[in-house]
Amino acid sequence: MTKYEVAIVGGGIAGLTSAIYAAKAGKRTIVLEQQKQLGGRAITNKKQGVYFNLGAHALYKGEAYEAFRELGLRLEGSTPSIDSYGMWKEQLLPLPTNTSSFFQSPLLSVRGKLEFGKWFIKLVKMDTSVWDKISIRDWIETQLHDPMLRNVFYALLRTSTYVLAPELHAAGPALKQLQRALKGVLYLDKGWGTIVEELRQLAVQQGVEIVTGCKVAAVEHRDQKVHSILCEDGTRIEASHVILTTPPSISHKLVPHADQTALDKWNKQAIPVTVACLDVGLRQLPIHEHQFIYGLDQPIFLTHQTREGKPRPAIMSDDGTKLVSLFKYQGPQTDAVKDEVELERVLDVAQPGWRNELVIRQFLPKMTVVHDFPHIKRIENPGPSVPEIEGLYVAGDWASHGELVVDASVASAKRAVSQILKTREEIKI
Repeated sequence: MTKYEVAIVGGGIAGLTSAIYAAKAGKRTIVLEQQKQLGGRAITNKKQGVYFNLGAHALYKGEAYEAFRELGLRLEGSTPSIDSYGMWKEQLLPLPTNTSSFFQSPLLSVRGKLEFGKWFIKLVKMDTSVWDKISIRDWIETQLHDPMLRNVFYALLRTSTYVLAPELHAAGPALKQLQRALKGVLYLDKGWGTIVEELRQLAVQQGVEIVTGCKVAAVEHRDQKVHSILCEDGTRIEASHVILTTPPSISHKLVPHADQTALDKWNKQAIPVTVACLDVGLRQLPIHEHQFIYGLDQPIFLTHQTREGKPRPAIMSDDGTKLVSLFKYQGPQTDAVKDEVELERVLDVAQPGWRNELVIRQFLPKMTVVHDFPHIKRIENPGPSVPEIEGLYVAGDWASHGELVVDASVASAKRAVSQILKTREEIKI
């Protein structure tokens, strides 16, 4: 039996990132992925020459961006303009995002615009951690006075975090994510599958063994210490350290007697975030300027990743097909038929006549964005180590210590490897 120093369950962004850092530190490392394809929810599917992510993806300039840069990933893509519209009662009104729209937009009153400008100046340098213990709703209702400005901030925070739970979402992490959004995002050419492939190549170069189509049955431990991984086909992989990058419910299931560990607490406190996603590939755009549309009286968002002009559009097709993506942010109760109709209605307003230009479409009625997020009901932040079992660690979008979406995946992966190496300085960049 081959013994590994680090075995990682899951070949998504968190799994590949942790594998690379572990291997760079000289650890013999293996990644086990149950699917035939690496990447998890970061995969990109090419259909009729159009590159579809599992819903629109944007890379913020946070922990993930910094790690990918230090690892040497190319990250080829486009940073879109900040021109945007708010949708109120099915009417599109310019959001005051630059000098011209600030003065001309009819969306906000003069008083609302002044308050808007004051907060955006403050937000750039604000220490958001002072708001970690209150909800977004409490922050907005106590700090903002103009009613329409409150709607604008709800929409901006919802869009930058994907979370439709203002009464639960901790304000500090959400405001920090909005700070990052104001610095601009990156739309990657040909989708996030390019990140997955670059991470895979780098992992292989570092000597990581990658096994796909391998479903893990259990993480075996005895005497409160990790011993091995048992796969469903009967294969047993001995490992000194195991990093679980699976969702909290799966991580809980894979570890015998998990109910006696912190995994039980982390699983019970987790609140998944889901969205309905509609992506359409159009031959031409009926209206070119509608790049970003924020729903102000409904939880929707529209983005056009292939808008012509400066900066250059992201490349999301082989033949110039335009990709327009919409989200509906979801709560606990969902209705796939209703959600699809609502997203089509938004598209009717934003791009009238779009059906005549339709090449291909993708509708995902309930996509999980993250399996947990920083909310005020959390008992504690998950990981990186499972204290009751030596050598067991967790990473992934749900193992957040304040980070959101892919930043949580990458930051938690680095935390897990750092814990294995005892100090962050031992990670070989």
